[in-house]
Amino acid sequence: MTVFLSSFVNRLDKKGRVSVPAPFRAALGSDATGIVVFHSLQLDALDGCSIEHLELLSRSLETQDLSSDTYELIETTIFGGSVQIPFDGEGRITLPQHLASAVGITDEVAFVGRRKTFQLWNPAKLAAHEAAARSAARARDISLSKIIAAASKLADEGR
Repeated sequence: MTVFLSSFVNRLDKKGRVSVPAPFRAALGSDATGIVVFHSLQLDALDGCSIEHLELLSRSLETQDLSSDTYELIETTIFGGSVQIPFDGEGRITLPQHLASAVGITDEVAFVGRRKTFQLWNPAKLAAHEAAARSAARARDISLSKIIAAASKLADEGR
């Protein structure tokens, strides 16, 4: 099972290439030839994933009872806006300029694991987003122990 963990900040070289963190490449699998990126629908970042993850999303859409407007939005923004980016021999990618510019990525890229996907951020924007997220989590009293306890309770009730 692919799980993307942790955060890394890597510099873009003079040719606009950036190394995808080794743990992310490992999570993608040894047969992965690159990644897919698209502009996040909700955040000022790029979402990244494997092509297999987008194929899963496509299959999942087939089982949903969504409005035609929602399908249109997803197909236009995610599938139409996605770019497959191959790895070079050293595990680097070249971010498309239009996507990098759209989210303010210039000389550094922050890669952030998000379980099944990951994001690419301008590091300063990521710092502000993380601070706001931590504050919101505290305000909503979110904790790992409460999430695990609730899941255990649901599992016990399902027996």
